[in-house]
Amino acid sequence: QVQLVESGGDLVQPGGSLRLSCTASGSIFTIYAMGWYRQAPGKLRELVARFTTSGSTNYADSVKGRFTISRENAKNTVYLQMNSLKPEDTAVYYCNAALISSYDGPLRSYWGQGTQVTVSS
Repeated sequence: QVQLVESGGDLVQPGGSLRLSCTASGSIFTIYAMGWYRQAPGKLRELVARFTTSGSTNYADSVKGRFTISRENAKNTVYLQMNSLKPEDTAVYYCNAALISSYDGPLRSYWGQGTQVTVSS
């Protein structure tokens, strides 16, 4: 089966930087989309940044110019470079991938366990 493992969450001061990583492992045939979501206590999970099937990127308006998503395809790994962090960036960050795990297999969505990012005030 497919697993997504995230790392890099930490406590950081406002204005600081952090880099998250996510590696997909297991049976993977084709990744159609991969990216990052976040969820703060009492709030809905929201898109932060993602790669689409075509390789283009989508960013939430709140993080444009501050966050950058990148990837190493050979490692099935995506990163999220977070700069100029703000207290409102505090959340659990989740990696997500939409992929098929075998030829003729169904498209499925997978989630990582989440990593906590805390930006102090």
